[in-house]
Amino acid sequence: MSKLFVFTDLDGTLLNQEDYDYQPALPVIARLKAQNIPVIPVTSKTRAEVAELCQAIGLNDPFIVENGSGIFIPQQDSRFDVAEATLEGDYYVKTLGCNYIQARAGLKIIQSDVRINNLKGFGDLDEAEIQSLTGLPIKEVRQAKTREFTEPFVTPKDIPKEKIETAAAEYGFRVLIGDRFSHLIGVEAGKGKAVTWLLKHYQSTTDQDKIITVGLGNSPNDLEMLEAVDISIVIASKKGIHPGLANRGWQVPKSPGSIGWAEAVTEILERYN
Repeated sequence: MSKLFVFTDLDGTLLNQEDYDYQPALPVIARLKAQNIPVIPVTSKTRAEVAELCQAIGLNDPFIVENGSGIFIPQQDSRFDVAEATLEGDYYVKTLGCNYIQARAGLKIIQSDVRINNLKGFGDLDEAEIQSLTGLPIKEVRQAKTREFTEPFVTPKDIPKEKIETAAAEYGFRVLIGDRFSHLIGVEAGKGKAVTWLLKHYQSTTDQDKIITVGLGNSPNDLEMLEAVDISIVIASKKGIHPGLANRGWQVPKSPGSIGWAEAVTEILERYN
């Protein structure tokens, strides 16, 4: 018997890139819930952002935040071995990588190392500046600033990415380079590593279960997650597939954003049910 697991990025994947809408995906999510198929967000967003989104959508599965730095398992979810996690409020939490204080200090050291005067992290930007850069409502800006593990920073346009990556590695960090923002994370963190950890700690109710993992993402930030799953699906934007995920032979739905997400997951459900 096959047991599906769905791991999904949020922005530009389950949520539209332009308006963050997820309504087209709701009927498919309802089908997944009815069949007890976990839908696990894997995102650069914070715990505060994802917890509220899960409540709005009706998801009660684990979620992975800040680019694979924190794994959150609801306290009432008995499907996972939480012996290596710590109970914090309503969740068992497994931390991979570093904490936010370490990430902030690391960004300052790297800035000095590569001599970038304008390397600005979220901790250096006020709410109005982040709102201008992201287009998020002020409430969501505040949630985005509640970092626990990693520090996003505005991607410098005049510094080779290799220079920043090399400096980060020298001080025990990793950098995920993005178009608008990059992320400084701990060397032990990563979306693929977090997915692997969660699957390793899944407690099957029967030895007959064959787990089939599905991953959906839209940018190179999702590459490690897409490489860690059985079925990889790339969600295009209205401009097309991100060049960093092109020509890999992975499934690409016809529609962008949440509509494409719904199309792809529906096809998977029909194939395995």
